[in-house]
Amino acid sequence: MFYYKRNNSLLGSLVTTAELVFHAVVRNVRSQHSNAVMAIVMNIVQVVLLVAVFYLIMSFMGTRVAKIRGEFMLYLLSGVFLFITHVKSVGAISGVSAASNPMMLHSPMNMMVMLLAAAFGTLYTQVMSLVVILFAYSVGIAPLEIQEPGGAFGMLLLAWFTGCAVGLIFMALKPWLPNTSNILSNVYRRMNMIFSGKMFAANALGGFMLGMFAWNPLFHIIDQCRGFIFRNYFPRNTNWEYAVWVGIALLMIGLLGVFFTKKHASQSWSARR
Repeated sequence: MFYYKRNNSLLGSLVTTAELVFHAVVRNVRSQHSNAVMAIVMNIVQVVLLVAVFYLIMSFMGTRVAKIRGEFMLYLLSGVFLFITHVKSVGAISGVSAASNPMMLHSPMNMMVMLLAAAFGTLYTQVMSLVVILFAYSVGIAPLEIQEPGGAFGMLLLAWFTGCAVGLIFMALKPWLPNTSNILSNVYRRMNMIFSGKMFAANALGGFMLGMFAWNPLFHIIDQCRGFIFRNYFPRNTNWEYAVWVGIALLMIGLLGVFFTKKHASQSWSARR
């Protein structure tokens, strides 16, 4: 008879959990493609294509849209990459479905391991893609200068964190209203194509237009990231603290919903989908 040996010490439990998360992250990354490298390459191609599309759009609209002096490619990447990181995190977490997932039948697995695997798998893919794109552009086209790399990377982590928090809300809702949850998740991600503010600077918006975007934490994150990237841009209408508090609030609500759903989990739920 096979059995799972549990660790009695706190350190042993932490090591075991970290090992489970690592293997689950590897499985999560490889689930996107049989080759983990190809999964990253496909993500890079997606980012490059989206940047190319927005480059053409903004070329037709003129330079009045981006009133920031500096490398135009950094302006595009700062918006596109944070947007993709955010929406990919929403999709990864909302698609976990831990309540009736067959992996939950194995003794070492638990809900938190699956959540952490989905979250860190997405973060790993996005960070690796960002490093490759920035390195290739700096070497092959023109050197890129970032004023405060630490702050800019912090905004990337904040976009990932808020995306995971939003995805947790949809994950908690999914077992109860699967179709509604999928629709709301898709609507939220499509809305961020416009309301994330990746195509324009917040300082250039008037009072009425600013009110249409200020509710979105990703809008604040992207604008603050550009403040860290460009020397001559100082965000006046956004703050990253708002995104932090919104992310924490959504995370707490999502965890409450997930744990409540777990108590009422049933294998028959999968038959209704």
